[in-house]
Amino acid sequence: MQITPLPAFSDNYLWLIHAGQHALIVDPGDAEVVEKALHANGYQLDGILLTHHHADHTGGAAALQQHWNCPIYAPASAHPAYRALNATRVKDDDIIHFAGLPSLSCKVMTLPGHTLDHIAFYINDQHLFSGDVLFGAGCGRLFEGSPLQMYTSLQEIAALPAGTLIYPAHEYTAHNIAFALTIEPDNKDLQQRAQDTAILRQQQQPTLPTTLALEKATNPFLRCDALATQPGFHDWPPLDIFTEVRAQRNVF
Repeated sequence: MQITPLPAFSDNYLWLIHAGQHALIVDPGDAEVVEKALHANGYQLDGILLTHHHADHTGGAAALQQHWNCPIYAPASAHPAYRALNATRVKDDDIIHFAGLPSLSCKVMTLPGHTLDHIAFYINDQHLFSGDVLFGAGCGRLFEGSPLQMYTSLQEIAALPAGTLIYPAHEYTAHNIAFALTIEPDNKDLQQRAQDTAILRQQQQPTLPTTLALEKATNPFLRCDALATQPGFHDWPPLDIFTEVRAQRNVF
């Protein structure tokens, strides 16, 4: 199995998962970008995976489904976007299999916060497609959910194996690192990540996927327990730290 980022819009990644001549696409906001990749490589599209209902994640799904006659898997909610797509609704711990990709097992994780119905897809116990929940060195805005919901969702991700590869839907890493350095300026791992990220972006290379181990070392939203030892957050409960750091990130 191989995974390829397809850049779209200003900073989206549409993740193309492929093995042999069969492929899946995660959060196809732009059908044309996906069609070009499929045709260039002779792939057949076997399925569409949607993490949430925002248009930059769903905008190309209907056209792709119509062309390839493939299923769409989306959160188990009543949002009208999913009804319009005639999507199959999936929920926490559901397992999705695809005949054309028999070695692939896709587990659904329900991770509210960015939206109330946000899900992620955890493939082969190694690859997490996190949508807009977890970013490189950051996390998604709380458009619908509460700080408690997002914090709980991030803790669920944090419980996965440290080697888990994480595939967020946006290239926000550099800006997130700049913010993270205002929270932990003396974090050596974060300083190194800033240098590595700058080199990748200068070369116009993706900073993703990332690893859970790297996120735990550098992402302030996964480091609320560690931040409780710092003067600015001394002895604060982790949820209060998360809420304050998210509020600061909103205006950074």
